[in-house]
Amino acid sequence: MILDEIANKTIIRVEEAKKRISLDEMKAKAKAMNSDTGYPFYKALQKEGISFICEVKKASPSKGIIAEDFPYIDIAKSYEEGGASAISVLTEPYYFLGSDEYLKEIKKNVSIPVLRKDFTVDEYQIYEAKVIGADAVLLICSLLERERLNKYLKICKELGLSALVEAHTEEEIDKAVSLGAQIIGVNNRNLKDFTVDFDNCKRLKSMIPQDVIYVAESGVSSVEDVRSLKEANVDAVLMGEFLMRSTDRVKTLTELRQI
Repeated sequence: MILDEIANKTIIRVEEAKKRISLDEMKAKAKAMNSDTGYPFYKALQKEGISFICEVKKASPSKGIIAEDFPYIDIAKSYEEGGASAISVLTEPYYFLGSDEYLKEIKKNVSIPVLRKDFTVDEYQIYEAKVIGADAVLLICSLLERERLNKYLKICKELGLSALVEAHTEEEIDKAVSLGAQIIGVNNRNLKDFTVDFDNCKRLKSMIPQDVIYVAESGVSSVEDVRSLKEANVDAVLMGEFLMRSTDRVKTLTELRQI
């Protein structure tokens, strides 16, 4: 499965990163930063109506190269201008051609919150996310057993970071809810065969407490998809390729927000 392949590659990447900056040093850097953040990512998704988390990514395993020309700062700025609630930045370098530098530069150039979209397999990455300027991180239930997910959620809280906890099954939703996740997302794209299914996301919505923000992740390819998810009462949509390939991202996002 591609998710396991990416996770294994990420383990190697993190071990290499620790040789450059140790866990203790990265932890010290993160803890020296302000933790009284007010959780801007969470607050940005609390507003009335559906929120949009717009993704900046150069490539993906399912779609290949999405943007040969990749003016990532301009892309992020267009999302903000179009009314995005937050920006998701891919930092995984091998399968998504992402970079921490993209997030650092985008954070300097926009005023809305930024999610570090990566495959968290080590606490090191959470401290690293704080240091590079992220407001939130992605935690994928299928990669993290219960105890580790619980530990990572606590680290996020200590650092003033929000966590988007991704689940795919009823059992994973149960795990996320029982551990106090405040933002839960369901990926509409099956990472085993890359098919897209919105029905699973809609079905699992009934398991989400009212005070938890529910995010439909990925797979959106049309205005109709957004309308369908809005009718299912999701709180936010995380979308990438559809907006990345738009010839006028500001106009497209503005129209989506008016649905």
